[in-house]
Amino acid sequence: MKTALADAIAARGYTTLTPVQEAVTNPDLTGVDMLVSAQTGSGKTLGFGLAIAPTLLGDDEKFDGAGAPLALVIAPTRELALQVKRELTWLYAGASAVLASCVGGMDMRDERRALARGAHIVVATPGRLRDHIMRGSINLSALRAVILDEADEMLDLGFREDLEFILGEAPDDRQTLLFSATVPAAIAKLAQGYQKDAVRVSTANAEAGQHADIEYRAMNVSPRDGENAIINVLRYYESPNAIVFCNTRAMVARLTTRLSNRGFAVVALSGELTQSERTHALQAMRDGRARVCVATDVAARGIDLPNLDLVVHAELPGSHETLLHRSGRTGRAGRKGVSVLIVPPVARKKAERILNWAKLRAEWGPAPSADEVSAKDEERMMNDEAWSEAITESEAPAIAKLIERFTPEQIAAAYLRQYHSRHSAPEDLGDPGEKPAPRAAFGPSVWFSVSGGRDKGAEPRRLLPMLCKAGGITRDDIGAIRIGDKESYVELRKPAAAGFKASIGENMRVEDGATVTELSQPPAIAQRADSKPGGRPAPSGPKPEWKKPARKGPPPASQLDDLPAILPQREQAKPAPKSTAPVQYDDAPAPRTKKPKSAPTTAPGKPRFAKGPKPDFTRDGAVTDAAAKPKFKGKPGSYTKDTTPVGKPSSKKNRARAAAKAGEGYSSKPGGAAGKPAGKPYAKPGGKPAGKPFGKPRGAPKGGKS
Repeated sequence: MKTALADAIAARGYTTLTPVQEAVTNPDLTGVDMLVSAQTGSGKTLGFGLAIAPTLLGDDEKFDGAGAPLALVIAPTRELALQVKRELTWLYAGASAVLASCVGGMDMRDERRALARGAHIVVATPGRLRDHIMRGSINLSALRAVILDEADEMLDLGFREDLEFILGEAPDDRQTLLFSATVPAAIAKLAQGYQKDAVRVSTANAEAGQHADIEYRAMNVSPRDGENAIINVLRYYESPNAIVFCNTRAMVARLTTRLSNRGFAVVALSGELTQSERTHALQAMRDGRARVCVATDVAARGIDLPNLDLVVHAELPGSHETLLHRSGRTGRAGRKGVSVLIVPPVARKKAERILNWAKLRAEWGPAPSADEVSAKDEERMMNDEAWSEAITESEAPAIAKLIERFTPEQIAAAYLRQYHSRHSAPEDLGDPGEKPAPRAAFGPSVWFSVSGGRDKGAEPRRLLPMLCKAGGITRDDIGAIRIGDKESYVELRKPAAAGFKASIGENMRVEDGATVTELSQPPAIAQRADSKPGGRPAPSGPKPEWKKPARKGPPPASQLDDLPAILPQREQAKPAPKSTAPVQYDDAPAPRTKKPKSAPTTAPGKPRFAKGPKPDFTRDGAVTDAAAKPKFKGKPGSYTKDTTPVGKPSSKKNRARAAAKAGEGYSSKPGGAAGKPAGKPYAKPGGKPAGKPFGKPRGAPKGGKS
């Protein structure tokens, strides 16, 4: 190790190196590409700072004049990049190193001027660094080492193309170091493509092991007590610094407002903030002006806060890697830390799955109750160092006056009240397994009209807070809200109506000049005509009844009793059938004729279908004429149709062939009668098929079942 670097480490109070620092500073790995996986908070920044020192300095103890950068450190977020720059600044201060940063959110002109003056080490984020390369602001030709810090996170954030572009622009003979908490397949593929014979360095089972200095606790809470449980957790531990992680910016804003209203010194950290706001928020955490930081995963990536003893997962992370990264903000450099997961009933399975994937063991239990928080406050108050401190001369006169004027009980009560006034009161939590009570009946109500409807953009989500604020009521006092074209109507609980009218005053006006009028009866207005002004009005009159579709298959037996009266009417109404007489040709053989059947004899007054052919029922229940059905012969399932020739044969040759086969008693159809022409499968349009019909017969064959 170089003398200048050793002196800097000793001045910082480091006596021993962490396992990852010892691994990467092994003399056998000098100048070698490395893929390093180590737990978050294990000292990776100082580790790669020491690892690249021989490559940058060689045999020298100090750098020469600054010019094109010799080393490039790439980090996923602005905060992490600036933190790396601060660490390397004190480490290489004795070696006269010049450092520059290129991060998004900062003035790009200042960065170009700094690069033009020269720098030995440049710390950058991928997007901004690529902009500088494309603009020609930075020269990478002299690079000796490239470090990718938190490489897995950069890939998750979509920086793969930027990283490949940057590594492609760097010299091929560089030393490349990839540092990551986990090494998924994407990181391994990146290492294979841009590293040469990389050595894999893994310490203390970093990919699967639980951080020994972090205590994991999973707290079951009811669905409505999620934010209240967070307040009790913060009050129970009273950590000097705590981070509350959320999944969205909206949740960050909501929770920050809630904690600020409860008296917590809180700051927010999300991607929508400017770089100046983010820097001020972190500085407030470092100097003690703020104790709680509400942040998203990306914003808090890689930040290192002193005395950070508590991490609260207000919302469960999406993966076990994210859980490890979140929790790794605490328990750093040998300090103890607590990682708390807020788990409502619907998220229990997800929490167990994430913990199993991360190979973590968490202590399950309820969130701290109000009594437990109060007991913890009393314990901290009794163990306060102020009780053991000696009374100073300046304090003695005031103490004497207090003892002379007040009793010990009064002094103790005053001290207790002062102590509690500096802390937010804990929340009373419900049973996590308790089912929500059913909503009580609304009861008698009074209707009010509010000027302005859809034409003014009125919406229930805007009317509800406006009326609650102006009338001094709660949302439980408001029932139905109906929006009309010109006016809006609100149902109010009758006991709250008098106080509502007294709060809004005699002029009956609320925000934006809207006028409120009490109605004597409920308004006659549809719930909603259309979501857009001028839309199609809601249909008037009763809602049409739903009709059951027609029944498929044969009709029920109860309808068969009406057939004697229905059938004659249908027979009369049926149109006359088309003529099916065959067309005669001069050279065609005489068609076969069928012997006419004698008309069935029926007794007077007896239904026609008593002795005639059975009526046929289609799928929709309509009755068809059974005489038009095929004539069945032989066994059930085997039948032939009427073989009267239809249409003109295709040619004389075919007709002669058919006549010869008929004379020999041959038929090409299975089950066909002897002497019957085989014919083609299909005749001319309008004729019957000559072959066997497709599908099953529609009617039941005589003498057997269908």
